[in-house]
Amino acid sequence: MAMVGEAFLSASIDVLLDKIVSGDVMRLIKGKKLDTARLEKLEIILKSVKAVLNDAENKQFTDTDVSSWIDELKDVVYEAEDLLDDISTEALRNKVESEDHQNTRAIVKQVFTRFLPSSNPFKDKVEEILGRLEVIVSQKDTLKLEGNSGAEKAYQRSRETSSLVDESGVYGRNGEKEDIMELLHRQNLYADNKVDVIPIVGMGGLGKTTLAKLIYNDQQVAEWFELKAWVCVSEESDPSKVTKAILQELPGGCDDSQSLNQLQLKLKDKLSGNKFLLVLDDVWNENPNAWEELRIHFSFGAQNSKIIVTTRHENVAAIMKTGQSYPLQTLSNDDCWELFAKHAFVGTNPGMHPDLMAIGKAIVKRCDGLPLAAKSLGGLLRCNLDAAKWNKILHSNFWDLSTDILPHLSTDILPALKLSYY
Repeated sequence: MAMVGEAFLSASIDVLLDKIVSGDVMRLIKGKKLDTARLEKLEIILKSVKAVLNDAENKQFTDTDVSSWIDELKDVVYEAEDLLDDISTEALRNKVESEDHQNTRAIVKQVFTRFLPSSNPFKDKVEEILGRLEVIVSQKDTLKLEGNSGAEKAYQRSRETSSLVDESGVYGRNGEKEDIMELLHRQNLYADNKVDVIPIVGMGGLGKTTLAKLIYNDQQVAEWFELKAWVCVSEESDPSKVTKAILQELPGGCDDSQSLNQLQLKLKDKLSGNKFLLVLDDVWNENPNAWEELRIHFSFGAQNSKIIVTTRHENVAAIMKTGQSYPLQTLSNDDCWELFAKHAFVGTNPGMHPDLMAIGKAIVKRCDGLPLAAKSLGGLLRCNLDAAKWNKILHSNFWDLSTDILPHLSTDILPALKLSYY
């Protein structure tokens, strides 16, 4: 589990930064300008390291020097954390002892004597850690590690998607596409159910959005519907923003200054009497009231209008669907291999590299039919013909991590996708 520590480096640095500016620590060394300055310098260096940490974690698999850099950083960060724990403990002990004394002069003498620079038990350790960190920071330019301008990369589900798709890079979804095309073409038998809602449900990385794109761009769909709109909902649940996003996809767009009521009336007018197809991609909101507020507009569309919803959660599908959900399955090993090979063997034929083919197929088998994992891992090995690198991916212990190791990733993401991410 050696790699697990890397997943917590960023969090550990955050903890260190909090400890450095904590009241107890600063009060303990107040008046000792040398020590205060050194801790302030430690804070600056840690922020500099944190700025390039995301890039380093992404490059560690393909660059052994970066991997070694992370190992060294991990060691010194943990030592710094231990040091600040010791300082905090000493600060607390000093505070307790001080409260037991009534003589202010005795207190001042006690503290001043204990933490004179010449006898400061923490001074040498701070200097040692600073020296090691300065060496580490000096190496980031040589390793070509790029910063993020001080902005942390948040682990968010929120994202943007577009309706564009490269059909040549999609494998094993023809049957699923035909199934949903049939649902789109099906006629509604009852006037009180003018609009069908068809949820595509499955875990993250399974290809729900890709399947929706294939359908949205099909020529038959263009002939069946008078209006089409693609909206990535993600975690956005504000009815005003979702309504505005739908309007922006329709002819004429919308005015950003309009109120929710004005937006809703405009959407009603746009859809009225028109047979439409709406794709609501990546829906997370399980609040039925939010859906009810949106759904009222859609009832003004023509009979046999359709809405495709992609979501990870059956609860979302249950709230929105008018019939049955469509649960998306994983890819077959053969289709997963084709996808992996397309991204890994660029400019060369896999058959020319039988050793890599054997390793690659073993990697694909561990992807458990998850297309995003196959695509990402293939991209990670893109144009790399070093069998050692391929074996490093195959035998990584990240395959065996439980889902609670990295809580910022969705619990339904397979270890393959976690490995791909790191």
